[in-house]
Amino acid sequence: MSRFTSVEARIDAAAHAVLDRLPRGGFYGALVEFLVFGLKQAWACLFGGAMLALIMATKLWWPQESGLARYDFLFVSAVAIQLAMLALRLEKPSEAKVILIFHIVGTAMEIFKTSAGSWAYPEENFFRIGGVPLFSGFMYAAVGSYLARVSRIFDMRYTSYPPLWATMLLCAAIYVNFFAHHFTIDIRYGLFVITAVLYFRTVVHYRVFRFRHRMPLLLGFLLVALFIWFAENIGTWSRAWIYPGQHDGWTPVSIQKLGAWYLLMIISFVLVTLVHRPRPMDTSSKAVELGDDVPGLVGSVDKVDDVLVAGRDRALLGEEIEINRTLPE
Repeated sequence: MSRFTSVEARIDAAAHAVLDRLPRGGFYGALVEFLVFGLKQAWACLFGGAMLALIMATKLWWPQESGLARYDFLFVSAVAIQLAMLALRLEKPSEAKVILIFHIVGTAMEIFKTSAGSWAYPEENFFRIGGVPLFSGFMYAAVGSYLARVSRIFDMRYTSYPPLWATMLLCAAIYVNFFAHHFTIDIRYGLFVITAVLYFRTVVHYRVFRFRHRMPLLLGFLLVALFIWFAENIGTWSRAWIYPGQHDGWTPVSIQKLGAWYLLMIISFVLVTLVHRPRPMDTSSKAVELGDDVPGLVGSVDKVDDVLVAGRDRALLGEEIEINRTLPE
């Protein structure tokens, strides 16, 4: 799996022309690493960020006399954004497949949940199935798009990753429980325990700019779920959808919803692994991690990597090569 699309590779090369001149170590080196981390995260959120911006903008400035329902505009816009990202090579076709899968999975759950009264879409529109406007499926797709994009942009590798079949069983159990708990007991706490057991030893290794960093995968899941919860508060404030207690006015979404988003995010992550299989860390070569006291890099370099080979002879590599030389100061 190559890390970047052709457009992203050109953006990366242009960024390196500036960033490679900045300090490697100390406070300023750490600041560069942090800023690049934020920029890459924002790029990974491109689809979800665009959708959230449209939701907020249409809440504030939507003309009621336009003749086009707000929800229909959001649906048409989501399709247009997807086509544009593919045409402009801002997204890979495999990521578009992820978005399609999530749209189907999310819409199916939306149809059931709205019929059960879990939440509602208060505005009328044309492109809908039952009480569910079709743009809603893209909100689930935005999570899948982010996870697929962040995996390749940060070149994520894993140690102690659980068997794929076990994660698929967990994913299926979580999805079924979203429906079944309306009729039987809610087993979400048991699912939390199983998730912790499966992923307790799993560590994700990700490259930001000059170094690889590491994080327990369970912590990564929690951070992503937390940001989804923040986005949901924005979505309900804009009345893109509302919970039963928000009919008469907006109130913050209960923090208890964080658990539901945590489990839903596990579904998202597992489905992404069907398209982008989790890759292990290459233990046969020296991996550069934050804090490694080495002046250069020894190990394999990906097709397009953030490794500085030399000040002016850095190239987009078409195959894996071995680097075994000290980087220039």
